[in-house]
Amino acid sequence: MPTAQVWSVDEESAGQRLDNWLLRRLKGVPKTLVYRVIRSGEVRVNRGRAHADTRLAAGDRVRLPPLRLAARAPSAAPPREFTVLFEDEQLLAIDKPAGTAVHGGSGVSFGVIEQLRRARPEARFLELVHRLDKETSGILLLAKKRSALLALQEQFRQRGTSKVYAALVAGDWPARLKLIDLPLLRTTDAAGDRQVRVSSDEVEAARRSITLVRVLRRVELLGQHFSLLDVTIRTGRTHQIRVHLAHHGHPIAGDPKYGDFPLNRRLAREAGISRMLLHARRLAFDHPADGRRIELESGLPAEWQVVLDAP
Repeated sequence: MPTAQVWSVDEESAGQRLDNWLLRRLKGVPKTLVYRVIRSGEVRVNRGRAHADTRLAAGDRVRLPPLRLAARAPSAAPPREFTVLFEDEQLLAIDKPAGTAVHGGSGVSFGVIEQLRRARPEARFLELVHRLDKETSGILLLAKKRSALLALQEQFRQRGTSKVYAALVAGDWPARLKLIDLPLLRTTDAAGDRQVRVSSDEVEAARRSITLVRVLRRVELLGQHFSLLDVTIRTGRTHQIRVHLAHHGHPIAGDPKYGDFPLNRRLAREAGISRMLLHARRLAFDHPADGRRIELESGLPAEWQVVLDAP
């Protein structure tokens, strides 16, 4: 018979929302159940009723009611380690492969963060600092302390980081087109899928988005021209690079959402390229503990070899 549990909030967890704090600890428990017991008032903080957005303080006592789970709980994330690019007591930077979501949700049972937490059960704190699209490979930064998470997220907001991507796009990118400064609007279609498009400044929900582009080389694949680009983003909007490049008539090769779909099928069938060729290759930021500049690099994955070998 399940019993009530009482947990104490430690210093590292101070400032977290109640729902996020519980979800981190109740691995395998459906989110719907966690939110249901919070809404019912059965979760108490210091013997008082609390809400999902209640901010916790060090020393708070959180009481959780007995939880009755279905006989078949959802499958837990398998433990998985990833190639580590940098790690200390504050941070973890990994090389994320294409095709792996950074977190579960929206039809994805589990992602990088869930797999890493299973692989590192001793970790008291492990959170994503930023995100990469499922189809994008490359450098992904995680925080091992809440203080590091807050400091790094502030750097991202204040544009104190430098993020550079490699992208292979269809066609000959104009060498003179080095700056894209176009607002992006995020919407949801009838099926509930997220969509992003270039909008006008007059639309209140549209957000200014800045992308810098430099041509590294031009290649020929399957008798067609492609451009290998270095792309630096000054703002971190959803699907920013993909939408900005496609808007100018040069979609990223293999992009399943904004790409050239007949070309994507041909690349998969004739060149063996079955993923989107966008790679987060460089990330620079100030270390949250001592302020030293950290510069991380990730080489292009093996799937890019056909591009690198092209004339």
